Amino acid sequence: MRVWVDLTNSPHVLVMRPLIERMRADGHEVRVTARDFAQTIALCERFGIEHQAIGRHRGERLAAKARGLASRSAALVRWAREDARTSRAGGFDVALGHGSNDVSVAASIMRVPSATMFDYEWAAVQHHINCRLARAVVVPEAIPVERLRRYGARAKLRRFEGLKEEYYLADFEPDPAVLDELGLDPARPIFVVRTPPEVSLYHRFHNDLFANVLERLRTAASEEGAQPVVLPRVDSQRSALASIPGFVVPERAIDAQSLIAHADLVISAGGTMNREAVALGVPVYTTFEGRLGAVDERLLGEGRLRKLTDADELELRLRARAGEPKAPAGRAPARLPASLGPLGSARSGMPQSVRTRRDPHVLVDLLLSAAA
Repeated sequence: MRVWVDLTNSPHVLVMRPLIERMRADGHEVRVTARDFAQTIALCERFGIEHQAIGRHRGERLAAKARGLASRSAALVRWAREDARTSRAGGFDVALGHGSNDVSVAASIMRVPSATMFDYEWAAVQHHINCRLARAVVVPEAIPVERLRRYGARAKLRRFEGLKEEYYLADFEPDPAVLDELGLDPARPIFVVRTPPEVSLYHRFHNDLFANVLERLRTAASEEGAQPVVLPRVDSQRSALASIPGFVVPERAIDAQSLIAHADLVISAGGTMNREAVALGVPVYTTFEGRLGAVDERLLGEGRLRKLTDADELELRLRARAGEPKAPAGRAPARLPASLGPLGSARSGMPQSVRTRRDPHVLVDLLLSAAA
């Protein structure tokens, strides 16, 4: 089977990477297109995913997004037609994306069956397009069917257990090299922070809470020796954050999953990194101020994710490490933040592993069902 995978945002590379590998191992021919946005291209390069870069993000406003959808979908159609012309096997049998409207539109024009996958149900503009055009809609079973009915998805639903992060982290083993790459001292507190998705239609407002979190972290870095690693989404965020003393702001795509596994605490205004921390058993706060999706509602109810409402609630401490000496005099005592006790065990000499490992072939089969 000839499979077309389109990647439009950084998390999509993480989700689709093991699926691409398994499809190829099963004998499918997989071609990948990628949009130049956030760290999508950089992550493709880091994971060695051969891809064709097509299009870029056109801006935050709805009109700009509409123009971007039209122009990039047209570019994908031209690419797919040329690919079919030069391939001995002809056109594609199925097109796949994780919330990519572009590939849903392009595949519809090309009359190629398509499947879409997502785990946040309130991105209404996106889902009204991709759910109606796709033949298969792959979502976590945590999302109630009634929340997806208005998108025309009910008869197309293919549901999976657990978190998508538990599938793509199934082969994950933490690598300590990321600490050296960023110049981090494992004996000092490491706090990983993800900025708000300011360019997303479902998160279009100023997040004062997140600004207060950054101020708390700046103080902790200057006065307590903390190491806040701030992961920006776009270049404008990176340039602003890099000017703040004490912040570690990577200049390129890094092994964020290993960084999370070595962290004492994760604070994220998005979704994917929160759920990666949950999957890795690392204490995590969400500062997301949009409408909560069913997946995060469940994690909050289970106590695996904590909602941060005030930056003063943060207790920025080093988690205890088994078998290691106590913190030197003058440093905060090594212990779990009291407010995070139920969320994670004390950090041992080795970082956390994935709590539940799930077979990525499950997602492959659900997505490829679109071609049936």
